[in-house]
Formats: sequence, structure tokens, C-alpha cells
Amino acid sequence: MEYLQYLKKLLDTVVKEEASDLDISVGHVPNIRITGQLVPLSQEKIILPKDSEGLAFSILSEIQRKKFLEEKEIDFSYQHEDKGRFRVNIFFQRGSISLALRFIPSRIRTIEELSLPPILHDFISRPQGLILVTGATSQGKSTTLAAMVDEINHTRAVHIITVEDPIEYTYPIDRAIIDQREVGIDTLNFNNALRATLRQNPDVIMVGEMRDLETIAMTITAAETGHLVFATLHTNSASQTIHRVVDVFPAEQQDQIRFQLSSSLLGIISQRLIPRVKGGFIPVCEILICNNAVSNLIRENKIHEIPAVIETSAKEGMISLNRAMVDLVRKKEISLKNAMDFAVDPTEVRNLLR
Repeated sequence: MEYLQYLKKLLDTVVKEEASDLDISVGHVPNIRITGQLVPLSQEKIILPKDSEGLAFSILSEIQRKKFLEEKEIDFSYQHEDKGRFRVNIFFQRGSISLALRFIPSRIRTIEELSLPPILHDFISRPQGLILVTGATSQGKSTTLAAMVDEINHTRAVHIITVEDPIEYTYPIDRAIIDQREVGIDTLNFNNALRATLRQNPDVIMVGEMRDLETIAMTITAAETGHLVFATLHTNSASQTIHRVVDVFPAEQQDQIRFQLSSSLLGIISQRLIPRVKGGFIPVCEILICNNAVSNLIRENKIHEIPAVIETSAKEGMISLNRAMVDLVRKKEISLKNAMDFAVDPTEVRNLLR
């Protein structure tokens, strides 16, 4: 078998079928994921250990192969001709190699095309501050970030620097200068890259993921020092996000971090993808805007009161996750069953619908 050609054939199937993922595992035929469901490519043969190894090594450079064999897993991106990029994770399981490839389309969709809240336009028009996009894995955070960065690219003559692991979306040349740095290739780690970024004349900084104390501290500092900063976190709500950021730091530093966060935070977009009635997925977003009331609650460590502020600040553009779901049920975009299944508080969803 010519492994690279076979892998390209499978990736062509992903693109043609508008699938989101390709999974390759020993003992199974290759599977693609369409609107959340795994679909076996039953016409393909069952993958043997030598096949998964050949497929993996066909797209790994010598340096990546060495790293993979040492660390037993690796993340990177792969450009499939001119059809799109794939975020690739290769890993060992029971002594064999498996591959998971996530499709990243070539064209970046707009905020409107993604059905994201219009308030995002206001966030990205600001000259400085911190915007956090949060949610569990595979909930569309990278796609939302790309839509916001690309809108800046088309509307403002600024210098944008991204730090990603790996680089996912790539941006067309337009009004902005965009430098994309990939951890492991262009820089050693997020922390080093962020420290250097402050000396690289940026206007806008995008941090692929705030993974540790040093990265979070540098991200907040960047937002405080006159930059517009985007970053992601794996949290499920705005208030949980603030707790996560603060709790990373030692107790004696937490008051200072709360103060810094209260003055630099612009907003939090906490999203999850829910199946759409007419097929595909739609993002459902909780939106927190850091107004004076929210800023004071962060500073005074009354984060538990933030959900109440979100509920009573709809006129400013804030919305809770449950209320966003109810709006989509009323518009017949999502089913009541899915709203109840994904809701933080299903009883509240039912009460709001009444």
C-alpha cells in the first residue's frame, strides 16, 4: 500500500462528505464523523498495525517522528493540497498507533455565517483588553476565534500575532499583517512566545490556549499593556472561567490577579455546539461583558453573583446559556429535547419557555 496516497484518498472523502473528523484505529475500518455521528467507511479494509504506522509516518517529518516515538503522542497540522488543513493527533493505544484528524476548512466563515451573537463585532472593535472564548473540547472555540481575527484582518491595518499549538486556520493577506507562530516549530512554548511577542510590535495577540500559570499571567499582562488579546480556556461558563484563571495562582497572588482581571477583561464567550433541527450544529453562547458591576464583583471576589448580573443585563448584550437556548428553541433552530439535554439547569429552560 502507498500510504500517503491512501491517506489523501481518505482526506478527500472527509472533504467531499463534509465530515468533521477522520479516525484511524487498528482493528477497524477508517471512520469519519458527520454531524456528530461516527460513520464507518465500510468499503475500506480493516486497518492493521503496519497500516496505521505507515499512515502516521507518511505525514511525520524526521523531527516529528523522533518526538512522537519519545513522547508517545504528537499534535500538529497537515495541509491537504489546497482543500484545507487538518489538525492531527497521533497516539499509541495497546502498542499500536492511532490517528485522529480534524478538518479545518480553507475558508474562514464570518460571525454571521456561524450564527454567533452580533455583540462579537463590538468586542473586536475595541483597541485593547482581554476576550476569552471558552468551552469543552470540540465546541468550536477555534472557529469562533478565527472568525473574529479574520474580521480584524479585513477591516483594520494592525499587526496580529498568533501563538498556536498547532496552527489551525490560516488567514488571507488583507489589511492586517498576521504572523502565526506554531509551538514546537516557530517557538519552544507558549510562555516564551508570549514574552517575546510583547517586543514584536503587536496590536492584536491571539493565544491558542492558556494552559498554565505563566501563560495566563503573560496573557493578562499583554491585555493590560495596550493590546487586544484573544485566548481560550476549557471551561463551561463565564463564572467558572474567572474562577479557573484566579485559582491557578497561589493564594497570596489571587487578590492581585482579580484586580488585574477586573481592569483588563472585556468579555467572555462561553459556547457549546448543539445539533440544529435542519442538520449540522449551531453555537449556543453565554455572553459576559465586563461592565462596572462585573468588574467590581471580580475585584471583591463575589464571582458567584455574576450569573445574576448576566440575567439582568440583556440590554447590554449579555445572555445566559439557558436563555440563549430558549431563544433558539423559539426560533425552531434547536429542539426542546436537545435544549434540555445540554442545559446547565433544564428546569430553568422549561420555566423560561413557559
